[in-house]
Parts: sequence; C-alpha cells; structure tokens
Amino acid sequence: DAVLLETIDGVPHLEQALPVLKAGKPVFIDKPLSATLEGAKAIVAAAEKYKTPFFSSSSLRFDENVQKVVAGSIGRVTGADVFTPAEIEASHLDMAWYALHGLEMLYAVLGRGCTSVTRLDQEDTDIIIGTWEDGRMGTVRGVRKWPAGIAGTAFGEKGTTPLGPFSEATYKQLIGQIIQFFDSKVPPVSAAETLELFAFMQAADESRRNQGRPFSLASLLT
Repeated sequence: DAVLLETIDGVPHLEQALPVLKAGKPVFIDKPLSATLEGAKAIVAAAEKYKTPFFSSSSLRFDENVQKVVAGSIGRVTGADVFTPAEIEASHLDMAWYALHGLEMLYAVLGRGCTSVTRLDQEDTDIIIGTWEDGRMGTVRGVRKWPAGIAGTAFGEKGTTPLGPFSEATYKQLIGQIIQFFDSKVPPVSAAETLELFAFMQAADESRRNQGRPFSLASLLT
C-alpha cells in the first residue's frame, strides 16, 4: 500500500524511488532526499510525472517545541538560530549528510522565502546565515568534532522559545506524520519547501567556495 525508503545514503534514492513512484505508491524517503540539489529536483519531477505523493524530512521538524512555534506560540517568527552536528560526506552536499537536521528545524519555523546564504567556514565549525525576502534571518551552527546535540532558539513577536533538543520522542512524532500521510496522501512537507531547503544547502557550498560571499538562491531554483 505504501513504501518507506530508508536507505541512509542519498546517492541511490532516485534509482530506488523511481519504481515506487511509477507504481503510484505513496512513499516516505528518509533524509537526505538526495545527495544533491539536482537529484532532489529529479525525484520531485518524477513524483509529478507519475502523480505519486511523497515526502522527506528529518524528525527534528516535528519536535514538540518546533511544532508549538509553528502553531503560533510566539506569534510571527522573526528569526531563529539552530545548532547541529555537521559531519561531511564527500558524495553529498556538505549540509545534507547531517546538518540537515538543524536546517529542517529552521525551515519549519521560518518557512520558505530565503533569498541568499552566507557561509563562514572553519575546520571544526560552520556558521551559515540565511536571509529571507522579508528581512528575517536564520542561522545554522554546524559542529563537527564534539557531540553538539540538535537544538536552537526561535524569536517571535510574543517572545523567545527553545527549539528541541532532540529526544527519542521526536521519532514518534515523525512516525505519526508518516502514518497520517499514508492515510491522507497529503504530504506534511511540500516538495517546493524541500527543494528550497536543498537550494539553501547548495548556496552554502557555493558561498564557501567563494570565500564566504553571499550566494543567491534564485538561480538554483529555476
């Protein structure tokens, strides 16, 4: 009736997902959706071609504290900072292998609309700053050499509140979303948001290659 595609490596996800999408079976694809932005675009295009619903997400998006913010606990969110482990796997976008967890929290509370990304890169740490079209800013601190945990802070019109930290209960929230998706065929995370998230990661890599200069997402999403 439905498929859980749980391969940890994002590289083969397109090849593995195609038979499922062609068969019209709703599918949850474990993070990362792909190793690259182009791979993510290909999966989205196939899902649209075969009219098959899918979604992909870190469990951190459905953290209880994150979802309270999404539900309006601090009013309009004016910014957010997150920290996350950020191991790098050469076959993937730098943030896709593990820092994606923190980025999912950031997008859950800020939503779509990031226009540019700036990345400050050191051997053990990244500071990645996203600027949204309405002037809001979100940051990701990626830590590579100690147990960083996954958590953060959201800033809103009505106050400031924590995001995370990660706990085993977070997985239960994701499982609940997957079951609901398999019943409803309505993904809790849109393909458009997932693609922007991948464009954010690609822009972060481009900023690093250009000595930390801001890199626009516009050309990556066309």
